[in-house]
Amino acid sequence: MTSAATQGDRQPLNAAVLLGVLGIVYGDIGTSPLYAMRAALLHFSSDGLERWEILGILSLIIWSLIIVVTVKYVWLVMRADNKGEGGILALMALAQRAAITERGRWTIALVGIAGAALFFGDGVITPAISVLSAVEGLKVISPAFEGAVVPVSLAVLLGLFLVQYRGTGSMGAIFGPITVLWFGVIGLLGLIEVVREPEVLVALSPHYAVRFALAYHLAAFIALGSVVLAVTGAEALYADMGHFGRRPIQVAWVAFVLPALALNYLGQGALMLSDRSALENPFYLLAPEWLRLPLVILATAATIIASQAMISGAYSIARQCVQLGFLPRLVVRHTSETEEGQIYMPQVNFALLMGVVVLVVAFRNSDSLAAAYGLAVTGTFLATSTLAGLVFRRKFGWSLPLVIAVFTPLFLLDMAFFISNVLKIPDGGWVPLLLGGAIFAMMLTWHRGRDLLFSRFRQDSLPLKSFLARLPQSRTVRVPGIAVFMTSQADYVPSALLHNLKHNKVLHERVLFVTVNNEDVPQVTDRRRVEELAPGIHRVSLCYGFQESPNIPRELEGLREVGVDYEPMQASYFLGRETVVASAIPKMARWQQWLFGIMSRNSVPATEFFRIPSDRVVELGVRVAI
Repeated sequence: MTSAATQGDRQPLNAAVLLGVLGIVYGDIGTSPLYAMRAALLHFSSDGLERWEILGILSLIIWSLIIVVTVKYVWLVMRADNKGEGGILALMALAQRAAITERGRWTIALVGIAGAALFFGDGVITPAISVLSAVEGLKVISPAFEGAVVPVSLAVLLGLFLVQYRGTGSMGAIFGPITVLWFGVIGLLGLIEVVREPEVLVALSPHYAVRFALAYHLAAFIALGSVVLAVTGAEALYADMGHFGRRPIQVAWVAFVLPALALNYLGQGALMLSDRSALENPFYLLAPEWLRLPLVILATAATIIASQAMISGAYSIARQCVQLGFLPRLVVRHTSETEEGQIYMPQVNFALLMGVVVLVVAFRNSDSLAAAYGLAVTGTFLATSTLAGLVFRRKFGWSLPLVIAVFTPLFLLDMAFFISNVLKIPDGGWVPLLLGGAIFAMMLTWHRGRDLLFSRFRQDSLPLKSFLARLPQSRTVRVPGIAVFMTSQADYVPSALLHNLKHNKVLHERVLFVTVNNEDVPQVTDRRRVEELAPGIHRVSLCYGFQESPNIPRELEGLREVGVDYEPMQASYFLGRETVVASAIPKMARWQQWLFGIMSRNSVPATEFFRIPSDRVVELGVRVAI
């Protein structure tokens, strides 16, 4: 098999790297034992739980970890990296390069943005259910604490979101050790119970999962909707590959995380075999009474880390969506002077906080919220399987029979998980569907609106070649200074220049037409391209990857390296501010025009997004009908 070389193939494997992997990558899936086993068993508890039912559910969970996480993500999908980067949008960009037709590229884009939209829905539910399930341990200590669960959960979540502006660098130093302690403790608690009840080890045989499915048919299918809670966070393994590389993530999973999770689930199963009343909270009841309060504190810390990983992932995905043209410009603040990936996006942070608070107040406990969890995760699983199959077929040269043999079973398993969660829509599954659908509609509307906007610009604008050909014969007055015209259409005269000529009737001695191009790769090395179009007039193309944030002044200062006379203090930036209005024959539905207008008005100004000094900007308004 052929695959692209990843950072993981080159990055040294040491304790520091593995500690970082454990602290960032495995937070979400590492906290699943808090609620997954109980949520799955509750479906069959009304008439008492039988031994084979407990073993069947346990076998389904263990083999889901093996097939979905180990086989699909760790062994297969992580081989499909986009220059070392992973995640649904990186995979989408990789699949688009292998597409033959434009329609194929657009279909792949739809799959990718659907996966990204569902990721945001998951990003709202994960912090809510994780922190709630951890704090609910207080009820196991004493029923008197039941009324404190929601207020304490809200306080923890509020504190977490309010400190995001500081960045994850200062907190990251303690994430790894806490996560190592967490996996060590839950694995040890499970091992102790397994030693007491060793017959639970028979659940490692898939025979019990198959027997359970054959006995219950539709009910077993419904149970898959809760079993999938054990593998939520699997997408993080792939999404965080760019931070640590492939090999450290694989080693950490196989050598430490998977054994700890399997032992804990087996321990919960062993406890249920010996004491059916442990269904109240099998995770916390694994611990002796004296250890439960410290375990609640440790679990809360672990869920904060899991939530932090999801929040950071939402920032990264949002920035990628902006760079790829699926969302309007958003505020991106860098929280580290050395790490490009450490960012804070206040608008995304506020939206996540509001969503999390509403969910905690509305659902109030992890059992109710478990019904809402899973649909977004399994939807992303489906999108990943679909795109990965295309990449392995077209890019890595796998034969069609091999792709079908490998990815069809994985796709069918993902489909089973997805449909089982669709059945939970009336009980709360509508939440991620509503969130994901709204974000999907926003992304499609923005992309469609920008395409129409650019098409209108090309219709109404003057070709740059024609303008330059007429310039020597014109009587345009050239004045001292440097004019920087930002334009999205490199072959056409910017509307800001035409308006400046119309009103001020002058052109600067030195003119730079600057175009920012976003590539479908994480980072670019050859960023700047400069072309002299006429004496004193240059075209500058700046390329950025979807993991990078543009900084126009810094790049223009480097023009002196290629012989362009550029003085930052003499430069004035001319930008066009578009006011979008409906044309006589609208090309978008009325609701899309309304939504696009709102998004346009609330888009971050180009000056802030491109880091242009506000005291050197001239904005010229233009009305555009689409």
